[in-house]
Amino acid sequence: MSLAPRAVLVHRTTEYEELLARHGTHGQAAFFLSSRGRDVAEVADRHRRTRRALAEVASAVPLTWRQTTVERADLDRFLFAPEDVVVVVGQDGLVANAAKYLTGQPVVGIDTDPGRNPGVLVRHRPEDAAALLPGVPARGTGAEELTMVEAVADDTQRLVALNEIYLGAAGHQTARYRLGLDGDGGVVEAQASSGVLVGTGTGATGWLRSVWQERGSRLALPAPAEDRLVWFVREAWPSPATGTSLVAGELRASAALSVTVESDRLIAFGDGIESDALELTWGQTVRVGVCERRLRLVG
Repeated sequence: MSLAPRAVLVHRTTEYEELLARHGTHGQAAFFLSSRGRDVAEVADRHRRTRRALAEVASAVPLTWRQTTVERADLDRFLFAPEDVVVVVGQDGLVANAAKYLTGQPVVGIDTDPGRNPGVLVRHRPEDAAALLPGVPARGTGAEELTMVEAVADDTQRLVALNEIYLGAAGHQTARYRLGLDGDGGVVEAQASSGVLVGTGTGATGWLRSVWQERGSRLALPAPAEDRLVWFVREAWPSPATGTSLVAGELRASAALSVTVESDRLIAFGDGIESDALELTWGQTVRVGVCERRLRLVG
């Protein structure tokens, strides 16, 4: 007998809640913000809209389903099940935060603040949930499958991300490494840079796009469901021992970028979450490429 679907409502602590945790009272939070030219009323209003949206989505979950909630900070400790329907209530970035912990569960993005969020991944409104959720399990196979990127180290450490993976020094200081590409005749270049960024078509709306635009790159950015990645070396430094000939390119489905560490410590983290990073030491090699796993986003 199969289990009924479980709705997992993913949310994050609001800025107002963080202010109360830090300052203790509404009045103290208001004083803190006013000293910095901000009004607590705007922050409190966004908090109320977020909480109303979460309550509306929770009440829209079919009565025959199970449901639970998980806060962003607890995602790495939460056990997702195969029958889960993941409902992300918040910003686009929250979908990316959840994506790395999923294994094919359908994801519904609910925008709590239309007009403020781009709505690239949170494509629905809270009032849409009642009509949308009952059909999600049946429509799961028709969800848009977004490409993800993964980094695999030679000691089996593995990192998956929806937008991009950054490899470099903690604090974005100078990183030293040797960089090579599959199918490039074994060419490897020693580099000193601010790190390497490898991103997907979904990530092409964020950090990756800013690097692409600032550099005036002629590379075509991938589409979110395309099995292709784009990579950039940030601020490569030419010297007698380091080169700058391999600073940008694309990776097709079967290709990988290889980075061998020549610093005491480098890290690799995904989607801006530095607290969940691979730790890499001198001589280790990490390969970055298209991940076989996909994010199944309900359109």
